[in-house]
Amino acid sequence: MRRVYLDNNATTPVAPEVFEAMKAHYLEDYGNASSIHWYGQRSRAAVETAREHVARLINARPSEIVFTSGGTESDNAAMVGIVEAARSESKHVITTAIEHHAVLHTAKALEKRGVKVTFVRVGSDGIVDPADVERAIRPETVLITVMHANNELGTIQPLEEIGRIARERDIYFHADAVQSVGKIPVDVEKLGVDLLSLSAHKLHGPKGVGALYVRKGTILRPLLHGGHSERDRRPGTENVPGIVGLGKAAESAHGRLAEEAARVAALRDRLEEGILRTVPLGMVNGDRRRRLPTTTNLSFAYIEGEGFVIAMDLRGVACSTGAACSSGSVEPSHVLSAIGRTSEQARSSIRFSLGRFTTAEDISTALEIIPAVAERLRSVSPHYKSVASGK
Repeated sequence: MRRVYLDNNATTPVAPEVFEAMKAHYLEDYGNASSIHWYGQRSRAAVETAREHVARLINARPSEIVFTSGGTESDNAAMVGIVEAARSESKHVITTAIEHHAVLHTAKALEKRGVKVTFVRVGSDGIVDPADVERAIRPETVLITVMHANNELGTIQPLEEIGRIARERDIYFHADAVQSVGKIPVDVEKLGVDLLSLSAHKLHGPKGVGALYVRKGTILRPLLHGGHSERDRRPGTENVPGIVGLGKAAESAHGRLAEEAARVAALRDRLEEGILRTVPLGMVNGDRRRRLPTTTNLSFAYIEGEGFVIAMDLRGVACSTGAACSSGSVEPSHVLSAIGRTSEQARSSIRFSLGRFTTAEDISTALEIIPAVAERLRSVSPHYKSVASGK
């Protein structure tokens, strides 16, 4: 069976050059980056080179990059760190209804500590209106956090406009850019963010490592306590192989960003158009223009999403019903609910996400399989049979 991987928003395969770069730091250059001897200093040099590559990818200073264990830690460190460092007695945070659970659950945890949180709604296109964010601001607002690109829909949020609002009101602004970094241009200066989260495994790097951009001058209380690693921002012995892998992935992404985005977008459009042409009663969720080149999310009437994913997997094609972190959940996607989809539409949604190693042959294979799988699943639906027969 030929296998096709179309779930790159969940995780990406490690690129060969990334794996090669990491190997030496497991087998040869294994020193602790905080040690002063030869072994340690070789590791330290590798960490700082990786820091430069990550900084270059998002137009930051190397000193503003803090290495973490991934996107979830980066989001927690940004949100909790800003709130705890704020001197005001009453504190308020603004976010959106479609954030990743790493942000939403952190916001809920802050609420339990007495922090007020506003969850701004989005439109049916999956885009937040900056004016709604501005209206939510209070005198005690200490942080605005809005994701750059949604992990389920791929929709890209208007961070530049929100960034201007945050600067004008002297409020810290954080963005979860885990899905966008390495796929589209991300410029922290242009976006106007003070903090930005990213993760290696979303851009063909290893799992278990990420980074948090912290603008110079930002007052942030550390999430963890221990040694003096990462300029006292994040204690703990550095994951040198992982950091090296993230750095190499960032370097590779930077070198092929525009060309790769155009290639993947063309494949995505071919897949999406082919599905809509061959599978009746389908619709695209979210804005079709302001989105990542990697992502399409569709709902199909009279098809249960989990059943579709399982049937596709049995035919060799990997896709998703939405966020990977929600797999097995009986609740409909909070993102699809937020854009006005019914429970039935949300449960019938399928996300296909492409990446650097997706090929034209992969798309052809998927398009051969999808219509047959959809028709077979609908054949057991009494409601669809009534529609198909015109009754």
